[in-house]
Amino acid sequence: MQDEYRTVAHAGVHETEVNRSRFLCALAPAATEQEAQDFVATVRRKHADATHNCFAYVIGADAAIQKASDDGEPGGTAGVPMLQMLLRRDMRYVVAVVTRYYGGVKLGAGGLIRAYGGAVGEALDTLGTHTRRRFRLATLTVDHQRAGKVHNDLHTTGREIRDVRYGEAVTIEIALPDAEVEAFRAWLADVTAGAAGFELGGEAYGDA
Repeated sequence: MQDEYRTVAHAGVHETEVNRSRFLCALAPAATEQEAQDFVATVRRKHADATHNCFAYVIGADAAIQKASDDGEPGGTAGVPMLQMLLRRDMRYVVAVVTRYYGGVKLGAGGLIRAYGGAVGEALDTLGTHTRRRFRLATLTVDHQRAGKVHNDLHTTGREIRDVRYGEAVTIEIALPDAEVEAFRAWLADVTAGAAGFELGGEAYGDA
């Protein structure tokens, strides 16, 4: 699994103008290819009167799914430069749609490539991105007497608590960077006098 990737902080639109043509780049996070396709369809409906609605998306932390469309622009001048910009910025789980309203001046192949790729780059800069990092999931089991202190200490040290369940004992699910697993195991044994259970689970991504 990839150690980390970047994605957009939130959905939004950024507009640029090149030689009187308007380029509106709509960006959004997309957890699945279906979400990406739904977003593309929504933008196309909204801008049905536009000259072109070109798109690119990257799904998967390892960029397993990559799609791009020129939507009538000369082949390779719109969707591909948009996709290349997303990949160059290490963007994942993201969809970009660039809507063009033609302004009467032809840009040529080089101009189109710069305009479409640039629209995505400017939108990323304007809307903002954030990093998600790979974590190991871990389950802690502590008695009720120690649970409050452990929970507070986890908060104080900035650990990501994903779930807390109360039963005969208290079960706390957290996420840890791989490099910190052994140090955390030692810390937990120290603060609970060896009384806490600790079990490593699978992997997941969380905000860095």
